[in-house]
Amino acid sequence: MQRNDEMKLGVFLLQAGHNEGAWRDSSVPANGGVDIEHYAHLAALAEGAAFHFVFLNDSPSVRDQDHATIARVSRNDGFEPITLLSALSSRTRHIGLVASATTTYHQPYHLARMFASLDHLSRGRAGWNIVTSGHKFESPNFGEKDLPEHDKRYDRGREFVNVVKGLWDTWEDDAFIRNKNSGVFADTTKLHLLNHRGDYFSVRGPLNIARPPQGYPVLVQAGASDAGMRFAAELAEVVFTAEPSLDNGKRYYATLKEKARTLGRADEQVLVMPGIIPIVGTNKREAYEKLERLQSYTHTDVLIGMADRLLGFVTDLRSLDLDSLVPETLPRTNFIQSRQKLLLDLAARQKLTWRQLIRLVSDSHGHLMVVGTPEDIANTMVDIFDQRAADGFNVLPAIVPSGLKDFVELVVPELRRRGKFRSGYCGQTLRENLGLKQPVNQFTQAGAGKRAPPHNYLL
Repeated sequence: MQRNDEMKLGVFLLQAGHNEGAWRDSSVPANGGVDIEHYAHLAALAEGAAFHFVFLNDSPSVRDQDHATIARVSRNDGFEPITLLSALSSRTRHIGLVASATTTYHQPYHLARMFASLDHLSRGRAGWNIVTSGHKFESPNFGEKDLPEHDKRYDRGREFVNVVKGLWDTWEDDAFIRNKNSGVFADTTKLHLLNHRGDYFSVRGPLNIARPPQGYPVLVQAGASDAGMRFAAELAEVVFTAEPSLDNGKRYYATLKEKARTLGRADEQVLVMPGIIPIVGTNKREAYEKLERLQSYTHTDVLIGMADRLLGFVTDLRSLDLDSLVPETLPRTNFIQSRQKLLLDLAARQKLTWRQLIRLVSDSHGHLMVVGTPEDIANTMVDIFDQRAADGFNVLPAIVPSGLKDFVELVVPELRRRGKFRSGYCGQTLRENLGLKQPVNQFTQAGAGKRAPPHNYLL
């Protein structure tokens, strides 16, 4: 399968950056998480470099369990992402706007309406990162003791997405005629009730907003467990992965594309975009000095708290001999299973001690981290792209704005020099810029063959 030789690039923004100590640096606004000007500046940097999208994660909870950790992290003071991206839609013109939102603790009608609104506000630049919740403290905020079982969350998520797509198809693209002379605002022959009855949801419809400009906002998903890969192969258009190993990345890429092909999906309609944390210096020494400075900001309580969370809260790291080797297995978590497996596999390959793994988790979150010159970072990215372990990358700056500025000013020109990244926007919508097709309305004659099974849609 042929593909464009230019990689796709997104930027994953956190309040201060992806290093846990970054908020303490003098260059970072201390209140960046709730400062619209800070985010507008970051979005402008990315848009000026022709990035395809900005990406925001989310969790409807404080993620850490110990006050010692909560006291020292900057993650618990930030905007809700759809709200933030709605504000940024008026401060940007071209860049895509991707927000995470959980299918476990929302209702489909709510998210269908919010993402349709964001797509209209941005004139077709919205994306939904579909998450199924994987954090311990979300469930008590919604009247539940524990998260639903891992695979059940994906079952609910699959039905949720299909309901949302059905709601987005409520109105045909030309249903709102808004004719002042005739007094007819909407052609109701082009209005379709969903009348969904499923295992998890009962949703009548119709949605009270016109079909999104893109048909559907771009569907993004980040899952590498067996259930997550099945979900991605069926529904995702952009797949955000964490994979520091080239060989494992190639296997994941090939497996996911094959799974998607068996479902009738074309390779270029399922884009694999692993995360990369670049630490850029004019020489290697400068790059490592930047990393060491960030590491010096990070307290032990933060290091241990984050490792505990990403391993799924299955062990008490404070009670362990941190200089002992990490075991090959740990009790299985009901939280983010793929990340626990990735970290244990990485520890086994590199024969890491607990202390080394805890530091690695803080520095990279399990993603690929490259510390070096612009040429070093471009070499790594091009190699991964050319060996078909990626269609592009979600860039995770360790610190913002300086880390993003370094990447834009030093690495992007190097990628362009090699013909691997574009110099400007080629389309109006996020779909057009990513090379993704506009979905047909499932209720029209053209979309009839793509309809969900009739027992779910009682028209």
